[in-house]
Amino acid sequence: MSDLLAVVLAAGKGTRMKSTLPKVLHQIGGKPMVQHVLDAAHMAGAKEKVVIVGFGAECVEATLGKQAEFVVQKEQLGTGHAVMQARDFLQEFDGTVMVLCGDTPLLKGETLERLYAEHKAANASATVLTARMENPTGYGRVVRDASGRVLKIVEQKDANSRELAVNEINTGIYCFERAALFEALQNTNCDNMQGEYYLTDVIGILATSHAKVWAVGVDDFQETLGINSRMQLAEAEKIFRKRKLKELMDHGVTIMDIDSTFIDQEVSIGADTVIYPFTWIEGSTVIGENCQIGPNSRIKNSKIGDCATLHFIYAHDCEVGDDAIVGPYVHLRPNTVLAKGVKIGNFVEVKNSQVGVGSKIPHLSYIGDTDMGEKVNIGSGTITVNYDGKNKNRTTIEDGAFIGCNTNLVAPVTVGKGAYVAAGSTITKNVPADALGVARSRQSNIEGWVTKK
Repeated sequence: MSDLLAVVLAAGKGTRMKSTLPKVLHQIGGKPMVQHVLDAAHMAGAKEKVVIVGFGAECVEATLGKQAEFVVQKEQLGTGHAVMQARDFLQEFDGTVMVLCGDTPLLKGETLERLYAEHKAANASATVLTARMENPTGYGRVVRDASGRVLKIVEQKDANSRELAVNEINTGIYCFERAALFEALQNTNCDNMQGEYYLTDVIGILATSHAKVWAVGVDDFQETLGINSRMQLAEAEKIFRKRKLKELMDHGVTIMDIDSTFIDQEVSIGADTVIYPFTWIEGSTVIGENCQIGPNSRIKNSKIGDCATLHFIYAHDCEVGDDAIVGPYVHLRPNTVLAKGVKIGNFVEVKNSQVGVGSKIPHLSYIGDTDMGEKVNIGSGTITVNYDGKNKNRTTIEDGAFIGCNTNLVAPVTVGKGAYVAAGSTITKNVPADALGVARSRQSNIEGWVTKK
């Protein structure tokens, strides 16, 4: 184990969330709250993480996988009781234990890194991350003596009038030396208004025993906001989104309207790309430089090349090459790959298909399970008939082919290089290279039919 280990408290149900999902799994910026906390701890240098689980333990463990070790708190008897559950697991550990809350998704790794650094520099037994608030109602107060030494932390419900006047509050984030932490936890009790074992009592116990207790102030209190309701979840989401947008703009991305643009944490966007209003960019999406994205677009887990234009589209789990133009009203479904210079026009759906360099699907078409070559032109109303009721079959359209309007290509079928398909055809057999495929009955005009009927 490294010298720093993180213990993340994630056992609570989150009653005010009114959800069957464990509170810490509700998402902020495209990731579960607890994932943000683990990421921040990792940035601070905590290579080992222990997550205290309780309500929905199996769901939390399945979501986080091998990122952490898990310890179950069968009864939720307070924060002190939660940390005590990790005692046996940490028996061989001889370093600093950073205690974090799984519902604080706005925490920055830099803040935790500074907390740990100052804790070690002070040679403290315990260090608490504090903040000052104009209205500290609801938070535990940090009580100091005349010299500024931290004496204890008093919860709101247990505080007297003088303590309630203190505006320095406990954020619930700490560094402890392991031996001091568990020795003090043995001396905690539940003689308080909540009838719980408070982790905050450890601060007072250590201070009384003349162990060194240190405090580090957080620069931005918003980082430490805990999420206990859907309203707080929405407020935190808004803070996160603006933080992400600022980061992108600082790196040369233009955001037309920050109040109607929503971008997940893991998204990467190149310089000089412009994001228009009402655009959602999610998951692991990577967008290149000099692109025009939006308005009214949603892109998820996709890779977009340089100088691409995507507007009024929904694209997920796909890839769009350099200089491509896509939209409006286009659906790019999973495993679609559009090569350089492809043009996809209005009311087109593409699924599980490769579209070659410079090919065009201008409008009103469905292309599914297709391998399309370079410089192919797809006429309006073309459908690849890929499903026979049991299997999805593939269509191959080779380089330079021209597909006329209102054509059905019944897979499996191949249209050869440079071949043409006449408008209105239903193609069920391969069309050789440079041939014209026609599959429609001849037109018959019945003179006088209207007057005779």
